[in-house]
Amino acid sequence: MHSVTIDLRADPINLAAALVDIPSVSKDEAVIADTVAWALREQTEGFEILRHGNTVLARTNRGLPTRVILAGHLDTVPIADNVPGRFVAGENGERLLFGCGSVDMKGGDAVFLHLAATVAEPVHDMTLIFYDCEEIAAEFNGLGRIERELPEWLDGDLAILGEPSGGWVEAGCQGTLRARITTSGTRAHSARAWLGDNAIHRLAPILERLAAYQPREVDIDGCVYREGLSAVRVSGGVAGNVVPDAAEVDVNFRFAPDRTLDQATDHVREVFSGLEIGFERTDGAPGALPGLSAPAAKGLIDIVHAHGSGGVRAKYGWTDVSRFAARGIPAVNFGPGDPNLAHKRDEHLPVTQITQVTSMLRSYLMGDK
Repeated sequence: MHSVTIDLRADPINLAAALVDIPSVSKDEAVIADTVAWALREQTEGFEILRHGNTVLARTNRGLPTRVILAGHLDTVPIADNVPGRFVAGENGERLLFGCGSVDMKGGDAVFLHLAATVAEPVHDMTLIFYDCEEIAAEFNGLGRIERELPEWLDGDLAILGEPSGGWVEAGCQGTLRARITTSGTRAHSARAWLGDNAIHRLAPILERLAAYQPREVDIDGCVYREGLSAVRVSGGVAGNVVPDAAEVDVNFRFAPDRTLDQATDHVREVFSGLEIGFERTDGAPGALPGLSAPAAKGLIDIVHAHGSGGVRAKYGWTDVSRFAARGIPAVNFGPGDPNLAHKRDEHLPVTQITQVTSMLRSYLMGDK
């Protein structure tokens, strides 16, 4: 049974605030999933609706020539004294919605839910996916679970993820990999350091190459992706009087989606070629090409350009668009809110962005020009 009632036909600004007020930290999404499933069943027409764990799925089957997927995660990072949400007047009198998840990504969820209830005659069949556990390790990700267990729900011509993008279409995403680079030496008493070989000192050429690294910029479909290779953790040392015999540095490579994960790994290995090191890839996920030339994507781009409040740019960072791209489905990030404010204690967004994104997506789903 659901314990909270939301009105999908209400102004999506108020709907976003209502969603913020439902705590839904990762692995604790039962209440919000109950609420969303109930609302979709009671307040929409023409949808097949399925609850799968704490993921809620809904789709129309009108026999239309194209299908658009609207996907958003229901979970948030841990609450930081920012639930319930609140409306605040900004410096220019602009109304702001503060609260955990307002940006990432209950504003986007509200847009999708509102459109499901109010777009009566879409020109595309619609699939909605509201999933759990996006903010934690990939093994728990609800969209990944759907991909493994109900893959037919991910079929479509375009996937739109409501990740915050400031009302811009952020196309594709970067890939990411983490690697651990290790050095070895000989342990000795630090009073007789010449008898040892300091493994921490052997990190110096690794760090020098990282500092001198020149990232590549790649233009794909008019979107410029800038790569980056960074040290993100350094570890070594035994005691205050011991020359260490082992040290390690973790590096993170954010790469343009024209590289595969294996190609990106080979590139990172090449950066450190000639050094006496150990190398292990510890994590990785491929990027997603923009796919903006696909007809279903082009229609959305035309609407956004016509609206005049945003445009198209590359997505910096990894998002679940990668899952769709791997299936050959063009995918974009398109939602209200500044991604730089996601996860912050003062997370907030201008409510006008909720209105703007709703308007643009409504036009797209209804085939307006």
